[in-house]
Amino acid sequence: MTQRLTGKGAIVTGGSGGIGAAIAKRLAGDGAKVIVHYGSNAAAAEDVVTDIQAAGGQAVAMQGDVRQVDSLQAFFKAARAELDSYNILVNNAGVATGAPIGDVVEKQFDKVFAINVKAVLFAMQDALLNMAENGRVVNIASSVTEFNNPGLSVYSASKHAVRGLTNVAAKELGERGITVNDLMPGPVEPGMFETASESHRDFAISSTPFKRLGTPEDVADACAFLASDDSRWITGQHILCNGGALI
Repeated sequence: MTQRLTGKGAIVTGGSGGIGAAIAKRLAGDGAKVIVHYGSNAAAAEDVVTDIQAAGGQAVAMQGDVRQVDSLQAFFKAARAELDSYNILVNNAGVATGAPIGDVVEKQFDKVFAINVKAVLFAMQDALLNMAENGRVVNIASSVTEFNNPGLSVYSASKHAVRGLTNVAAKELGERGITVNDLMPGPVEPGMFETASESHRDFAISSTPFKRLGTPEDVADACAFLASDDSRWITGQHILCNGGALI
């Protein structure tokens, strides 16, 4: 594999499993030194680091509560101290929760927006202030923003917010040569979609011409392109990564 990220430093939030783990491994495989962020599952994050190191890559696991700005800022300060250069930020940490609008409670709303939206905003604030020139920010949104699925009002709203943040950040961070894009994955397995009903799973499979669910690696490969210098002329874009579902 081409080492096109050699000498780069990358921070992947929510890097202990699923899409985040696949992204961390792919960026490390491309030569980046990766900070594998985790919220509570230290063992899973260390497993990702072990896999990366076994493959000859560089990675360090670091904890931070992305729901709290002071904890998030402390995490970024420690991550920057560990990296020789801070060039790539992948805002992957997220939570999905479903409920009809009539059943949504405040605690549920606050948790989803704290992790899916507030954390993205303040992580990009750190990128604006501290990332090296010509860096790359990749936000993980969701293809649910294109499909109005009942029961996903809060999650969908949070990912619409991520898309809005991407638009504005692309203009504000662009002054420092930093690109900002988001990926919108469809159903991925293993991942959040594992709890979906059999009928929902069958529908997702039938919706793509490839007749399968996505994998974390499908998303990670797309992210690796956006994290590289090859994507230098792409910013403010929302890229569906769902196998052409419902085209």
